[in-house]
Amino acid sequence: MSDLVQDGVGEPDDLDRLWTPHRLAYIRGENKPADATSGECPFCRIPSLDDAAGLVVQRGRLAFAVLNLYPYAPGHLMVCPYRHLADYTETTDEEAAEIADLTRQAMRVIRSVSGAGGFNIGMNQGAVAGAGIAAHLHQHVVPRWTGDQNFMPIIGRTKTLPELLTDTRSLLADAWDR
Repeated sequence: MSDLVQDGVGEPDDLDRLWTPHRLAYIRGENKPADATSGECPFCRIPSLDDAAGLVVQRGRLAFAVLNLYPYAPGHLMVCPYRHLADYTETTDEEAAEIADLTRQAMRVIRSVSGAGGFNIGMNQGAVAGAGIAAHLHQHVVPRWTGDQNFMPIIGRTKTLPELLTDTRSLLADAWDR
């Protein structure tokens, strides 16, 4: 067996490489809105799509649950109000209640289909707080399992997801109405 040589890749070392070129779309901001208007907002555009195309898991009267296009874990979804608003304090009592209800339902559904042992739930309010799309409120529901953070994200800065988003959407959407 001969040594593999690739010009331009740096000094040889003992590390294996796991390429994740699909992440480049996120890094380049390909799905980021050009401005903060509702016309540019993906969370305003998603409800006009059919559920499968928009990765919508469940629709409520004032809010909806949608899979994250760049998930931290399988089943990572977001609960968004239909109304284009940035700050949680701007929600009506009814919107806040439905966001909470959909979040609780999402936890139950994800737990029932995947056996998630816990959840990270939260909102990043404003770009400075880490919101990727700061102009439209969205609450993350991230399922967690014992040992789910191995060397891949910590050292390799790579997430491994064992299921396609379309399959995850179907699994959660079907279980939601049981």
